[in-house]
Amino acid sequence: MDKEFTQASLTKDKPISDSKPFPLWKHLNKLRWFSLSVVFLMLILIPLLSIYQHYAAAQGYNHLSPSQTLLYDTMEFISSPFVDEPEHDLDAIKGTTWSGQLFGVKLTDPLAVVGQIAASLKIYWPLLLTALIPLLATLIFGRFFCGWICPATFIYELNSNLSIYLSRFGINNNRRFHKSIKYLVLALGIGISAYTGTLAFASIYPPAVLGRELYFSIALSGFGAGTLFFILTLLFDTFVSRRGICRYLCPGGALYSLLGRYRIVRVKRLVEPCNDCNKCNAVCEFGLDPMRDNFGAECNNCTACISVCPKSAMSLTLSMSDTPNQGPGHQSRLYRQQNMDHNLAIPIKNISE
Repeated sequence: MDKEFTQASLTKDKPISDSKPFPLWKHLNKLRWFSLSVVFLMLILIPLLSIYQHYAAAQGYNHLSPSQTLLYDTMEFISSPFVDEPEHDLDAIKGTTWSGQLFGVKLTDPLAVVGQIAASLKIYWPLLLTALIPLLATLIFGRFFCGWICPATFIYELNSNLSIYLSRFGINNNRRFHKSIKYLVLALGIGISAYTGTLAFASIYPPAVLGRELYFSIALSGFGAGTLFFILTLLFDTFVSRRGICRYLCPGGALYSLLGRYRIVRVKRLVEPCNDCNKCNAVCEFGLDPMRDNFGAECNNCTACISVCPKSAMSLTLSMSDTPNQGPGHQSRLYRQQNMDHNLAIPIKNISE
């Protein structure tokens, strides 16, 4: 009788759930890398198309050098299925991720709008409207720009592989700083913009710097001071703090974190199949704690934790807030030990009574 009671008590109140993430969620990280790759390639393609557009407008094909002819023919091959008159139609694609035009839709990074408002001390409504789509997307998906669009993220995540390799030789980038530093950078940038009347963020915002330097190097065959700045950010990430620029210094990251604090789409841990393997924590570029439901405003919904989880214990959910810490995963040794210790005490108590 006691043995049966003990067996029953071990399984009593143990959550059983068949809930699993949608199968395609596992592949979202691949889609994210495709998105990052496309954006980065677009930043390379746009200045090349701009050069081709000037060549086409000048109608001087026969006077081009061999290298210019190669560029002309290549860009004509790429763009001809989409445009009839390149000297006019290619105006549909201009700019960078800081501010640009995509097939007639003008888009602006919300940080650029904040900087413009601070610099001019007034709201320019046409510019504000161009930030409406990114703003709404951030309110729904949170810091998604940082994980899915930012061209600097493409470089920084590739650089993380170098950091992993260097760690084999004792070179670590594990230093942590206070996350509030980036909010101070955002506030200082607003203050400097208001005082000087300039867009201070443009000089230190990694995606804006990278987009500008790519354009300079391709269209103008030169580099600006921004190239040195971006290299320094890579060295900081490699030798000081993993993704340190994005986590602690980026003003855009600060703004997107504030806007996405109450995002609708979030990553959620399914505690029933979780075995506390810690792979989700290890793969998180922002040093969060998915294994204990600690996502917060910093999470950029990159879905890397969903992709790496061997138990399909990570999923996406619609919620205005994160799930509080649910404790150890129900497939973990700690959870089984805690429940065994708790339930084994029940029959002993009953016998004493």
